[in-house]
Amino acid sequence: MTERGDGVLVLCTGNSARSQMAEAFLRRHGGGRFPVYSAGTEPAAAIHPLTVEVMRERGIDLADRRPEPVDRYLGTVPVHTVIIVCDGAATSCPALWPGAQRRLLWPFEDPAAFAGSDEARRAKFRAIRDAIEARVVGWLEEGGMAVAASAAAPA
Repeated sequence: MTERGDGVLVLCTGNSARSQMAEAFLRRHGGGRFPVYSAGTEPAAAIHPLTVEVMRERGIDLADRRPEPVDRYLGTVPVHTVIIVCDGAATSCPALWPGAQRRLLWPFEDPAAFAGSDEARRAKFRAIRDAIEARVVGWLEEGGMAVAASAAAPA
């Protein structure tokens, strides 16, 4: 059961690749224990097609998802932890988030910025996808939200 303020918001610049992947893996591996959202400081028009493709390889369908602006969630959803997955968003997103107890920086290389053959670009998206999933799983295994919630709970 979730409580007010226990959500996770994943931020990136475009909300078209890394933050979408992280949101999907937090949902999958978090088992519905907390709400998860993602947004961009400068949202793209659509999720990158290679994001959709490589996530589908993991059984996650993002085809109907759309990038969201960060102000859609600012002050409107309960957030305990803000996870920033790119350096650009780290400098352009709010330093303080209303109600957030934790602000984590998990910078990942932008796979959409990688130049190369179609197969090399696909491989880059897969590598970033796998790194994001490993980081999410590791954070959850370390206690992730449970540790964060207990640290914020009154004694």
